[in-house]
Amino acid sequence: MVELRAQEQQLLTALESLGGSASVEQLVEACKFPDTAVMRTGLTLQEKNLIKIHARYQNVIKLTAEGEAYAKNGLPERNLIRAVEALGGSADLQTATKQAGLETQFIQIALGWTIRKKWTLYTSSDNTLRISEQLLHHALIEEGCDETLLKHLNDKHQHQLAIEDLSPELREAAEQLKKRKILSIEPKTTRTLQITPEGKQEAAESKTAPQEITQLTPELIITGKWHTSKLQKYNIEAPVSKTYSGKKHPYLQFLDEVRAKLVNLGFQEMTGTAVETSFFNFDALYVPQDHPAREESDIYYVKDPQYGDISQHAQAVEHVKETHENGWKTGSTGWGYKYSLLAAQRLLLRGHGTCLSARTLESKNFEVPSKHFSITRVYRPEITDKTHLSEFNQVEGIIIDENLTLKDLLGVLGKFAMEIAGADKVRFKPDYFPFTEPSVELSAYKEGYGWVEFGGSGIFRPEVTLPLGVKVPVIAWGLGVDRLFMMRAGIEDIRQIFSQDLEWLRKKQVT
Repeated sequence: MVELRAQEQQLLTALESLGGSASVEQLVEACKFPDTAVMRTGLTLQEKNLIKIHARYQNVIKLTAEGEAYAKNGLPERNLIRAVEALGGSADLQTATKQAGLETQFIQIALGWTIRKKWTLYTSSDNTLRISEQLLHHALIEEGCDETLLKHLNDKHQHQLAIEDLSPELREAAEQLKKRKILSIEPKTTRTLQITPEGKQEAAESKTAPQEITQLTPELIITGKWHTSKLQKYNIEAPVSKTYSGKKHPYLQFLDEVRAKLVNLGFQEMTGTAVETSFFNFDALYVPQDHPAREESDIYYVKDPQYGDISQHAQAVEHVKETHENGWKTGSTGWGYKYSLLAAQRLLLRGHGTCLSARTLESKNFEVPSKHFSITRVYRPEITDKTHLSEFNQVEGIIIDENLTLKDLLGVLGKFAMEIAGADKVRFKPDYFPFTEPSVELSAYKEGYGWVEFGGSGIFRPEVTLPLGVKVPVIAWGLGVDRLFMMRAGIEDIRQIFSQDLEWLRKKQVT
């Protein structure tokens, strides 16, 4: 007869009462143990040849939040076709969608799928949707495989089932719904515990195991009861569930590292607010007030309030105004237009970190020579894809020195890309920016990753520095630090940086 601990005997008895075979979930319910305790106890019993643990690997279908709503209320195309049917088989699209209770973002989805499923005919000239006669009395009553699957999932308590258990038609429907982001298909291991003949005999013959003590208390020690009590034995080699300690987001760790390296290189950090005036975001950088980058399609303007106060920068504003109109004392002819003080006061979400460099230069709060940097969140109305976001980060830097040349700038950028992003080599090509001359674009290459464009750089033009009261050369660069992280971490899609995938966040180590 095998000596059993209380927890082992309880699990063995529960398994026998459940017919000799049960899942981990069933045993959790029967024994009131955590799933980790069930598995640890099960492994111990397996070592004693009292049970066997069987693992089944499946691909489990789970409804997304959107899928749960569809499973409960019906697919948008089904709701639309019902609305058209209720309206007599033909209806204006706007009327039909209103009748169906469809939100704006689902109208085109519903329309597209009714056409794709050949439920309706759509005439764009008069925006009319109609159902053919043969479909009116047949197809609308029949349930598609996708709807059958959603109904089946909705009937399940946990909104999930294994794709291996489905018919070929439902599997095909599952793949289609996955593409629509209505459900997800994820691998899952299901473990079943089965009692052996030896286990059955042990369950029948074993007496109630004495209660084991898991922790010594002052009372047990003082009274001496610990001498007669049974202390729980621990198998320190038994597998346990993986635990993950708290840590910073991998990207925030990277930004801290970038900040620390720049500080160690002697740079001072520049800070500022996300809401900026057009004066510092554009005008002070010699960007004309009719430049395309200032259109509403390229920058986020603040709706309320629309204007900020730049009166405390009156001298710089006046010099920038004259520089734009006629070149002032910079040796330039300027842009040759009538400068608008009202346009200079327009508030916006900063479109680049260079506005902080302009503020630093105008403040005169620096020494010659000196080095400054910023890591800033910037905002542009970009179309989101694998390389672009409408909200992203830039690392901006300036160096102020009497003896700076373009060679110094290239050296700083090359060192930065190799040390921060882990690039194997860099390359530069001529570029154009209204505020630098000469201007260069930096790209970096990493083996196995390829070439990535990081951003622009150059030497500030006199039209930028002189109106702000700076009479020595200033080299500047603005790089997409998000892309630096992508190269460092081996990420192909910039959206993954802000992923909520816990598995990736827990395991990702930036080296």
